Amino acid sequence: MRDRLTQFFASRWGIIFVGAAIGILGPVLQKAGNPTNMGICVACFERDIAGAIGLHRANIVQYLRPEIPGFVLGSTIAALIFREFKARSGSAPIVRFVLGVFAMIGALAFLGCPWRASFRLAGGDMTSLPALLGLIIGITGGVWFLRSGYNLGRSQKTYPAVGWIMPILMIGLLLLLIFRPVFSEGGPIFFSDKGPGSMYAPLLVSLGVGLIIGFLAQRSRFCTMGAVRDVILMRDYHLISGLLGLIVAALLTNLVLGQFKIGYTGMPVAHSNWLWNTLGMVLAGLAYSLAGGCPGRQLFLSGEGDGDSAVFVLGMIVGAGIAHNFNLAAKADAVSDGVLTVGGLSPFGMAAVILGIVFCLLIGFTLRQKVA
Repeated sequence: MRDRLTQFFASRWGIIFVGAAIGILGPVLQKAGNPTNMGICVACFERDIAGAIGLHRANIVQYLRPEIPGFVLGSTIAALIFREFKARSGSAPIVRFVLGVFAMIGALAFLGCPWRASFRLAGGDMTSLPALLGLIIGITGGVWFLRSGYNLGRSQKTYPAVGWIMPILMIGLLLLLIFRPVFSEGGPIFFSDKGPGSMYAPLLVSLGVGLIIGFLAQRSRFCTMGAVRDVILMRDYHLISGLLGLIVAALLTNLVLGQFKIGYTGMPVAHSNWLWNTLGMVLAGLAYSLAGGCPGRQLFLSGEGDGDSAVFVLGMIVGAGIAHNFNLAAKADAVSDGVLTVGGLSPFGMAAVILGIVFCLLIGFTLRQKVA
């Protein structure tokens, strides 16, 4: 039975099935209470978690999103069942951490990760198009570095306890969400009472969806960054089939649920500044490719014992705190009395995106082995 499932998930139909399942579950989560066009957004959810534990004080984006622990623990369950849980670490952890920080800064310049860009497109939000272009440009740059010998080094097998740290941390977040302890007056855990952080599906629904997606993605190796990378690097269309399955399924689900609304300006939790939507995702795509996976893939890998991916995830969560504390995150378009105010980045945010691109380029050029 396990062999048959492994063969199925490794097949073209298997990856399309997983992409379609994610594409359906995202809009369903939106219908159940998650923010509009944000049924699933790994970067946004990690940002909300960062706010909930007090790493930033943007009170409209603070909630312990159970989908994130679900992704990790679902992957852990799959890895244990199929005997793929392997503790490993040691591949340039400080570089991965900083790449995670800048990946989050780039994602918050757009207000979403590759998953949310796909869901925004499927919901009719055309501001996703420059972001997807930027993502492709960033990943293309990463592929060039890979072809030029870029390498963070090999992960090493390590003590099993190392592989269990991330799943245990995720269980801890779930316990904090369930019991909501008060550690001090006016202190964390914080929960938004307005804005995107106050919008969420029921806990069991969100956790259940997270566990399902974590399980399926671990088996299929689903990765949005890897999908684009494989097409450019090897002309391999396996993973991109899953990404296309996600977009098509999400579009059809949105149409059925009445959640499709096409537009460019004033879209939910989005801004219409095309330049910084593009450049933000150039940075994010470059960081993802240099780190070896999109935010979702990093969570799934951390669930199967990869300590290096766990470091990247923690870097993204810290990056969310930095972005909001230092006014680096973008502001969404706002409509008041019929007047549109276009959002976007502050000068500090613009400088941070450029600095992040420069950092990624330096890492790409300096961490290269000679290609024989």
